[in-house]
Amino acid sequence: MSLDGRELRDALGRFATGVCVITTVSSEQKAVGMTANSFSSVSLDPPLVLWSLQNNSDVYNVFAAPRHFAVNILSSEQQAYSNQYAKKGQHDLDPAHYRLGKYGAPIIRGALATFECELHATHEGGDHLIIVGRVTDMHQRPTGEPLLFYCGRYHELH
Repeated sequence: MSLDGRELRDALGRFATGVCVITTVSSEQKAVGMTANSFSSVSLDPPLVLWSLQNNSDVYNVFAAPRHFAVNILSSEQQAYSNQYAKKGQHDLDPAHYRLGKYGAPIIRGALATFECELHATHEGGDHLIIVGRVTDMHQRPTGEPLLFYCGRYHELH
């Protein structure tokens, strides 16, 4: 059976996700970020998380093997961050949007939760690279609503 790519994408879009900005520091020591909704928990012991990087991403070389990175779960008030860091060529982080974490990865200010990670493994996954990180530190806000993505649009909890 052959699957139509557009139909598959539409069906996958029926799975509601949160929105994250993945951050790291490039080899040129620039703080960079990219929007992703392919984040998932893998293991509590050891503490592992994963996200997926598209093979043709304009920042593939920056994110394919960072020693340290952070997964920043955005709040509903941070939709502009999601839009900004989703655009090709728009991955340099605004200095007002972050601070540096304990291990050097940028931490998005006001995120609902942030997981500072050390690269654990990468795996080829079709047109994406699956990046697994070992959580080395984390931060969370006690309040706030998540930025949600469903069927190609942002949504709010009701």
